[in-house]
This record gives sequence, structure tokens and C-alpha cells, in this order.
Amino acid sequence: MEIEERRLGIDELTLGMFVSRLDRPWTETSFPLQGFNIEALSQIERLRRYCRYVYIDIHKSMPPGKRGTLEKLGYGSLTRRGRPLPSPAVYHTQTELADELKQAQAAWDDVRALAASFIDDVRAGKRLSTEALGAAMEPIVASVIRNADAFFWLDALRKRDAYSYSHAVNCCALAASFGRHLGFPREVLVDLASAGMLMDIGKGALPEELLQRSDPISERERAQLRTHLDHSLAMLEQSGIRDLEITDMIRHHHERHDGSGYPAGIAGARIPLTGRMLGLIDTFDALSSERPHQQAMSRHDVLQYLYRQRDQLFQAELIEQFSQSLGVYPTGSLVELSNGAVAVVMVQNPARRLYPRVTVLTHPDKRLDRSFPQVDLWTLANAPDTTARVWIERALGPGAYGLDPTELYL
Repeated sequence: MEIEERRLGIDELTLGMFVSRLDRPWTETSFPLQGFNIEALSQIERLRRYCRYVYIDIHKSMPPGKRGTLEKLGYGSLTRRGRPLPSPAVYHTQTELADELKQAQAAWDDVRALAASFIDDVRAGKRLSTEALGAAMEPIVASVIRNADAFFWLDALRKRDAYSYSHAVNCCALAASFGRHLGFPREVLVDLASAGMLMDIGKGALPEELLQRSDPISERERAQLRTHLDHSLAMLEQSGIRDLEITDMIRHHHERHDGSGYPAGIAGARIPLTGRMLGLIDTFDALSSERPHQQAMSRHDVLQYLYRQRDQLFQAELIEQFSQSLGVYPTGSLVELSNGAVAVVMVQNPARRLYPRVTVLTHPDKRLDRSFPQVDLWTLANAPDTTARVWIERALGPGAYGLDPTELYL
């Protein structure tokens, strides 16, 4: 990750800043040589005894508000291999979308093939072969770290797989992306991506006709569907995946904030943070996907639905952070602009969440615009000529106006 330092006097320091250099050798002080996050005012007072100024790493520093949010979510209680997690990282986009697409494409192909292999093995009654799991997850995580939009832009341009395949791939990438937003270390992002890939693998052991039902199911059938969680955990055990971090994420991803979930019916902070994250991701992708019993909702509308469920199905702060990680109009969403044109969201603008970069698909009268211009909506919304200003008017559902980005060769 690139380093960007800023020199600050001691009186300018605040909680959440990462001190990367001092105005004297580290060996003349009691501070760790690798630098440190300022987590208490007493650290600033200790610095005052040694230094007149220090250098902070902009990319590793985290605003106090964000740090407080993570504490409320329970980040500080997480461990990996029995050790507490380090202070959250701050990730920044390292590559442009166009430059990242080739590597994201290769990562997508590998994880899609792995998902298909897992699901086919389960349906054939074979033991999961998970030797390739880590090797497939690493490129996904690396790509998401470099550019959080590239993978989802590629996904928007692909033909839909069967739900079981696409759900595994989407949840894998969403888990890595959400973890990136929250500042999880890289190795935990790999765990999250792995759990996202595997959390519903047990559904392959259920009757296909039950999974493909388009009419309402009975309570007995609902109970049968819930057994997929036990199947998933048993398959992981049999395949040699015994990492508590991964199995705990999967075990808890159907628990809900108000205690209405399963298998244990636990609530609130008793649900591990990573399990809460996977539950939110699972629900988001399910509602935004076409399934036998439901039409796909727009991703924007799913986020609005989840917001209405705050502190009921999911923790309010978690929903807010998830929405921030995806953007108001997530990458790949169809939107209608204020001038009537239809566009697809390409790249998020974290500082101005209502104004992403988009590819315009139609003219204002909805005729296809074969030039498919790419525009920055922040620039258009602030055009000097007020009559030329354009912004997002509303989100559109998948397939609106007969448009399918996967058929347009963008």
C-alpha cells in the first residue's frame, strides 16, 4: 500500500492517526519501531515528552468517528488464530478501473470455476476438495483491495449463472469488499471471502425441486431448507476446514439482530460481527437476484429495504456501513438520469455518494446510444450551464426499458 505522510505538531494530533515517523530516532523513545495508531490521549502526552512534531501516515489513519463505529460494531472483540486483530486499516483505490479489469477477470474466472466445482461435488455426493480455496480467494481479495469497483463492474456485464453459482461468487466478493471498507486485515478478508463462497454450500444436498419452488412452502419444507446450515458445516468438517473463524461466520449468518434467526436464536452483539456481516450480504444478494419465487429488486431498492429493517433484522450501524461500502447506487445498477437517459453505474465516488461515474446506455428518449459515453455525474451535476446539469433521478430494476448491460458489449 502506498505511503502518504504529513508532518504535524503534537497539538495537532488526534485519536485514530497513525504515527509513522518521529522527529528523532525511534530507539531514543519507548514507542514501537513500526509506528502505531493513537488510541488514547495518554499516547499524545507521551509523544509530547519526546517530540515537537511527528509524521502521520494518511492511509493508515482512521477518523475518530469511523473508529467509534467499529468499536460499536464489535471489531475489538474479534480474534484470528487466538490473537486480537490489529488496528483497522484504511484502504485506498490503487488502480484505475480499466487497469484492474484484466486481473479482476482472471480472478472472477477462477472463483466461478471453483464455485461450480464445489456445487457439482455436493450434488454428486462427493467430499469437497478445498485445496484450491485459498489460492482462488487471494486474487479476489487482492483485486478488491486495489479497486473495489472492478469485480462488480465485470459482474454487471456477465450473463447470469444459475442462482447457486452466482450467489456463491457474489457473496465471496461482497464479503471481501465489505471487509475492506471496515478495515479488516488482508488475511481476514480471505477468511470472509472463503466463508461467503461456502456459507450456502449445504443447499446442494437438498432436493432440487425444493430449491426451485416458485409457490409458497410449508412449515415442514421451511424446516427442511434450514437444514442446509447443518449440511454446510458438516461438509466443511469432512473436507478438513476447521478454522474457527470461517466456521463461526457460517454458523451464525442466519442469526438476526432481534433474535428471530436460527439456529440458536441469539440476538444483538451476541452474534459475532463477521456472522452479522455475512447475514447482511446473504440477504442483499438474495433479494437483488432473480429466483424461482421472486423477481430481482434493484440493488438501490434492496439497500432501502435493509435500512427499513435497521435494529430489527440487522444492526443499524452495520447497515449504514454496508450502504457506504456499496454506494447509494451500487456498481452495476441501472439508473435513470434527470434528462431521461438510462445509464449503468461504473465507479463509485466515495466523497460524493450520489454522483458516481456511469456509462450512458440511451438517449433521453430511450433510444440506444451506441457510443456508450462514460461520464462523471459530479461534473455534469455542477456544469456551468445550469440547463445542462444532469443527475440521477431514480434507480431502475434489472431489465428496465428492456435494457440488459450483458447484451450490449460495453
